[in-house]
Amino acid sequence: MKKWMTLTASFCLTAAVLAGCGAESQPNEGTQPNGEKQLTIGLALSTLNNPFFVDMRDGAQAEADQIHAKLIVTDAQDDSSKQVSQVEDLIQQKVDVILLNPADSAALVPAVQEANKNHIPVITLDRTVDGGQAVSHIASDNIAGGMMAGQFIVDQLKGKGKVVELEGIPGTSAARERGQGFHKVIDQHPEIRIVAKQPADFNRDKGMSVMENILQAQPDIQAVFAHNDEMALGALQAIAASKRANILVVGFDGGADAVKAVKEGRMAATVAQQPKLIGKLGVDTAQKVAQKQSVDAKIPVELKLITKD
Repeated sequence: MKKWMTLTASFCLTAAVLAGCGAESQPNEGTQPNGEKQLTIGLALSTLNNPFFVDMRDGAQAEADQIHAKLIVTDAQDDSSKQVSQVEDLIQQKVDVILLNPADSAALVPAVQEANKNHIPVITLDRTVDGGQAVSHIASDNIAGGMMAGQFIVDQLKGKGKVVELEGIPGTSAARERGQGFHKVIDQHPEIRIVAKQPADFNRDKGMSVMENILQAQPDIQAVFAHNDEMALGALQAIAASKRANILVVGFDGGADAVKAVKEGRMAATVAQQPKLIGKLGVDTAQKVAQKQSVDAKIPVELKLITKD
């Protein structure tokens, strides 16, 4: 027995020299390398079945890694009820800050109010919520982007033509605001008619199927404005399959597939956002909020119109 105890003590002494007997060679989980408490951020996304929000997550994750913060990402798969439960779970985990990209601006109000009640700051990304208190909102100006798209179509059609509008998910601020901006411009031109206006839920497959039905019902179309690139790309597929030509398609987001389609001349334009920057700014702002620093209520992210020329 004494021999075994001696060997054990000897082993522990050797281990202590190498890594510290009973001590950690790396920082404890939940701390930063400098020993301070690790910042924990919840990122509640509407969906990861969209390259735009994948880029947003990647931008947030890269910045979280840079500042040694822990990022907990949830994917609501465009289900607002699921997202409410996910936000409630983040609250139970006692995250320091919640970054929220709401699947539905109205449906997420109770979840934001619950976070407020538990003194967990909420920062909204890309889409606002209709109630509760968000300390900051980080997004492009969706109304201005809709106006950009509208003006481009007016210019290309020389103020006359028939246009289709593919709307985003009803109830989201992005869909409302992009449509609002678009109509601010289009409605000033009486010789441009919106011959079809239908939600396709920011989804490529649905964009294709909705556009297929519209093409059957509308033999004369000159342009399509889709509230995001995924629906625009779906519309392009439907148009190509129908053998229809000379229909301008304009999207919104500036995703890689859409930019490629524009450069190849298949898509007329896209209003480009910067989702990775939105994610990065979300994490930076979360850090400031956690450190009790003041932040702007609205943090704008620049837009630009991408065309082939």
